[in-house]
Amino acid sequence: MQKSKIIIPVLAGIAALFYPVLLSAQIMDSKSIVAPGAQVEKLGDGYKFTEGPVPDKDGNVFFTDQPNNKIIRWDAETGAFSTFSDKAGRANGMYFDKKGNLIACSDEDNQVWSFDKKGNPTVLVKDYEGKLLNGPNDLWIDAKGGIYLTDPLYKRDYWKRDPAMQQDGQHVYYLSPDRKKFTRVDEKLKKPNGIIGTPDGKKLYVADIGDSKTYVYDIQKDGTLTNRQLFVSKGSDGMILDEEGNLYITGDGVTIFDKTGTQIAHFPVHKGWTANVCFGGKKRDMLFITAETAVYGLKMRVKGVK
Repeated sequence: MQKSKIIIPVLAGIAALFYPVLLSAQIMDSKSIVAPGAQVEKLGDGYKFTEGPVPDKDGNVFFTDQPNNKIIRWDAETGAFSTFSDKAGRANGMYFDKKGNLIACSDEDNQVWSFDKKGNPTVLVKDYEGKLLNGPNDLWIDAKGGIYLTDPLYKRDYWKRDPAMQQDGQHVYYLSPDRKKFTRVDEKLKKPNGIIGTPDGKKLYVADIGDSKTYVYDIQKDGTLTNRQLFVSKGSDGMILDEEGNLYITGDGVTIFDKTGTQIAHFPVHKGWTANVCFGGKKRDMLFITAETAVYGLKMRVKGVK
């Protein structure tokens, strides 16, 4: 017994000494987009399934614990966590509009909600042509205030509705800035999931996770999409862009592609599923990662776009 008591702390000390080195060695980063010496660090855990991270104007990150029906706030200055809403409509993907409202894919009732700064929700989208959506999953808001939305079908055990597909397929939608027109902008995908647009409003990336592909589109002035091109033969859950135009996709950790579709980096996170990412922190240089029961951070050389 005495021998085991001596060996265990020694081994623990060895593990603590070498673990950061091993983790750093796993990071592939051919363009040095990670800050020198930075490693993936766990910021918080104890959740059921984390999703939908998005920064506010001050770099604080809001993310969801969907099974627990909560939106959590991470403070960029202190690193503290607090509950923003415990009646989140089972929020998934989220994005802030210019007024500071938090727009969420709240798929409990297959809707899109807008939360004000106090956490009070308003329904923005409740159906398409009189029928429920399959389950809003992720969204991006353009400079005009229009909302692009993916609507795949993932059957939820908390649904009170018929779990079968409600629409005639899994599509991408656009809600006009005046909130009066809700239209489909791509009806030819298997299971669209992650979505993000460029700051100039000219390009939109959509991941078809059901077909292991990510596409890039040209955005027209009226919000419609044209010239769909295959960007990479890899699907994604959540996605984000950095200031250099690199695209970050998720699933098996975080994989990064440059503007040409060439892979330039890969960040292992943990053994399970990596759901989503965003850039947070005061300088927008913290890659904030949601991965199942925990959230992680990685200090970056590059910054996120606003």
